[in-house]
Amino acid sequence: METLLATHKERLNRGYAPFLIPGLLLFVLVIGLPFLMSIWTSFTKWNGVGPQKFVGFDNYIKAFGDTTFWASFTNNLLMIFAVTVVPGIIGLALAVFLFDYFSRRFSPGITAVVKAGIYLPQILPVAIAGIVWGWILDPNFGAFNGILRAVGLGDLAHDWLGSADTALLSVMAIMVWFQLGYPLVIFLAALQRVDPQVMEAAALDGANWWHRFRIVSYLIRPEILVVVLTTTVYALKLFGPIYVLTRGGPGHATIVPSYFAYQNFFEKANVGYGSAIATLMTLIILGLTILFLRVQAQQEKIEEV
Repeated sequence: METLLATHKERLNRGYAPFLIPGLLLFVLVIGLPFLMSIWTSFTKWNGVGPQKFVGFDNYIKAFGDTTFWASFTNNLLMIFAVTVVPGIIGLALAVFLFDYFSRRFSPGITAVVKAGIYLPQILPVAIAGIVWGWILDPNFGAFNGILRAVGLGDLAHDWLGSADTALLSVMAIMVWFQLGYPLVIFLAALQRVDPQVMEAAALDGANWWHRFRIVSYLIRPEILVVVLTTTVYALKLFGPIYVLTRGGPGHATIVPSYFAYQNFFEKANVGYGSAIATLMTLIILGLTILFLRVQAQQEKIEEV
């Protein structure tokens, strides 16, 4: 009987196989082949037209000795703090607050409006959000400087995106605002599977809000890992906000590897070097993904035991 069931399952799986072919072909054409071509190009000197000249690892050696590349990599690490760490912590605290306190004291409609308001930046196109923030932070006509002048703090008015001292911090603050809704929604969904009796028992035992927050954080660890992985990958390939807001400037104050690769591809016609930068960042992203997946698998094994 078991043999017949196994044979039946194998036949069903074979029946599904043809439906995977279109997706597989699309993956190969859109991702696989361009990725392999980019790796090959990273070993060449090429301006985008004409023959390619094979130079071996010269582009990679150049990247490791390039101060601009290391500046972009340092900025990328700071962007991880703005895209992953700060929104993750605030999003988790807001999710627990909305789930454990706010939703019990206000109507579902008000709670839904608050959730939607926090999540709204996530559904805005990056270009539109960047342009609006560029207007807000405009040094002459921006609303932010106008508010500072209106409340008597005109001395603090500043070219927030045009000054090397504040450009990166301004972009990081915008990314916190932009990214906050994503972890909030994931954590709120994760909290739906938490047994309410656990929280009620903790409250009866005298647990305060901080203790309940720690309990919930432990119970939704898989979702926390997912948020950390996806937002870290997003931060490492961040391009749109930088392109719209600062173009990597002033100087190299806000440049990141994705935009640095873009500059070499299209502005400097140094396609081989741009491909090397893109390949290095791809390898870093793949390594982090494998690391996160292994950590998650180990945690699942521990929970099964």
